[in-house]
Amino acid sequence: MRILILGCGYVGQPLAEELMKLAYEVHAARRSSLSIEGVKTHQVDITQPDSFESLPRNFDWIIFCASSGRGGAEAHRAVFVDGINNLIDWLGETSARVLFTSSTNVYPQTDGNWVAENTPRQPVTGTAQNLVDAETALIESGITYSILRVAGIYGPDRGYFYRQLLNNEAVITDKGKRWMNMIHRDDVVGAILTVMKTQPGIYNACDNKPVTQGEFYEWLTNRLGKPMPPEGEVTHRKRTTTSKRVSNQKLKAAGWTLHYPTFREGYETLIKE
Repeated sequence: MRILILGCGYVGQPLAEELMKLAYEVHAARRSSLSIEGVKTHQVDITQPDSFESLPRNFDWIIFCASSGRGGAEAHRAVFVDGINNLIDWLGETSARVLFTSSTNVYPQTDGNWVAENTPRQPVTGTAQNLVDAETALIESGITYSILRVAGIYGPDRGYFYRQLLNNEAVITDKGKRWMNMIHRDDVVGAILTVMKTQPGIYNACDNKPVTQGEFYEWLTNRLGKPMPPEGEVTHRKRTTTSKRVSNQKLKAAGWTLHYPTFREGYETLIKE
């Protein structure tokens, strides 16, 4: 099998390593230079249509897991909307399957209710609208696609709320009642591998147990011997705050198993690092 990973960064690099273990021919592309043993690497800017012309063709799978990094709304739209449309135009008529990593941010719920793949998308932020636009472009392209809506990713050297607590910058909002959904980076890789083996469609990727902000910080502060954060308001985050519980049952029914079923197992490994 011949596979191209577009956006070979925090998720894409360990994905490439896992695919190599399966003896696939793996190509990886991103804007900056990259070196992974055994992987054929390409320097490509997906926001520029002509940049795709340097890539070979005839892939069985194309995994779009690019990130806009720390860029603003314009950079986010360029990566996700322009990037997916540039990919579609470059592919033309193809037998390749495309897997697009989107986000559970497309679900805007604030009432703590459960959401699943058939829950209507109702973007309330610019970044969520970008993801919906990218998803829609892929859905309407005629290409065989799968969409993986990923919850908040944490893992080695990454975890927003964890860093906030360590830096004494964390605050409790809405009396700690807000629901959060998380997933360890290694389980995102596992989710992608599962989707590649199952029917095309849309899948949510999150761990087994949504957690309230209060429960999360209570466990983490007890584990670290730190005081609970004060109550307050967060004014500097890019994303609108939501409160929802995301179901992962569809992906689990497809055979997905998690290394870190809840945040506790995942953060335990980070604490021990």
